Amino acid sequence: MTATQDQRRGDLVEDGWGRVADVFRANFEGDPGEVGEVGAACAVYVGGRPVVDLWAGLADREANRPWGGSTVVQVASTTKGATAICAHLLVQRGELDLDAPVARYWPEFAAAGKERIPVRWLLSHQAGLPVLDGPLTFEQACAWDPVIRALEKQPPLWEPGTEHVYHAVTYGFLVGEVVRRISGRSLGTFFADEVARPLGLSAWIGLPEEHEDRVAALHYAAPFSVEELITGLVGLTGLDADTVTAWVRALYSPGSVQMRAAELGGALDNSSDYFTSRAWRAAEFPAANMVADAHSLARMYAATVSEVDGVRLLNPATVETMTAVHTDRTPMHGLPPGLNIPADRSFYMSLGFMRAAPPMPMTGPSSFGHPGSGGSIGFADPDSGVGFGYVTNNWNFRPDDPRAADLARAVRDCLG
Repeated sequence: MTATQDQRRGDLVEDGWGRVADVFRANFEGDPGEVGEVGAACAVYVGGRPVVDLWAGLADREANRPWGGSTVVQVASTTKGATAICAHLLVQRGELDLDAPVARYWPEFAAAGKERIPVRWLLSHQAGLPVLDGPLTFEQACAWDPVIRALEKQPPLWEPGTEHVYHAVTYGFLVGEVVRRISGRSLGTFFADEVARPLGLSAWIGLPEEHEDRVAALHYAAPFSVEELITGLVGLTGLDADTVTAWVRALYSPGSVQMRAAELGGALDNSSDYFTSRAWRAAEFPAANMVADAHSLARMYAATVSEVDGVRLLNPATVETMTAVHTDRTPMHGLPPGLNIPADRSFYMSLGFMRAAPPMPMTGPSSFGHPGSGGSIGFADPDSGVGFGYVTNNWNFRPDDPRAADLARAVRDCLG
């Protein structure tokens, strides 16, 4: 029987993996107001077995509650990788055709010029549906069906397949509804049945109430200016400052497509503090509200490239198909005419997973996974057999946040 997170004891650092532990400890030496930690966890699997499993700090700074082996935390868009794994399980079983129109599985989706959109463009953020016109309430979004009805009526922002932009919240509803139509189960239920339960994960998309007391409180590092954002992206991408400035101002200014994408037709208003509510954690937002620990992220991704205690989620052919980059074939939507942002410096997206490139903290060129707003990330590396998970409750929105990047670099060093 696979041990649950509650049954595990102590920190695990196998011989040869001390560098990861050193970096993890060093992250706590930084100022939490900048890039340090309040509470965090990191786990690494290699060849289907754990070699690192670390946690430290406070799950709740105000309550002085320590982070323990059973602590879980919200991981934001790291959720998207788990959702993609669910879709590719159906592909692997022959139940979902990536090149079939979405309307084959979800007939009502065909309205408003969407009848020819193939499933793969939902996963690659090329469907032209990053925003909803709304209006939607938070309660409607939590209920699922109102969002689905709105997506059915929503016309694409561009000719599908010709551009791409990050579908920050709609991604989960689009992919999740296809999974629901095929399997008869919500995405959260499918994930629980087909991924979390077989692997013994502490991970949920739609958190059961009995696990609420395990959830870490969120804390936030200091905000930063647009100028600091631009400087960070210049350092990460190697692009010149003028190019990065035009990119940032086009996509992240008030009213821009990327800002509207995060609002889900008005349902998700940051001033309402919805993100800390029980209603948010209980609902299913398969792009954004998974609650998990680092061990579960690492174990899940390890099972996509290795056998883990007798469980292998995806075969090598499925992994090869789902990790083929798509956003290098289309321009990013919303940029000024003539501005070229290379995909491998901005949004290097395959079918549901970001690929290793300079902005992404991964271990090798074959790596795939997904980060989350605030700092969390899970990924796999087929070449080395690595599954990696990192979570934090000190959310830092800087693009050059070094915590996960330094940990991934330490994993590379230990691999040799």
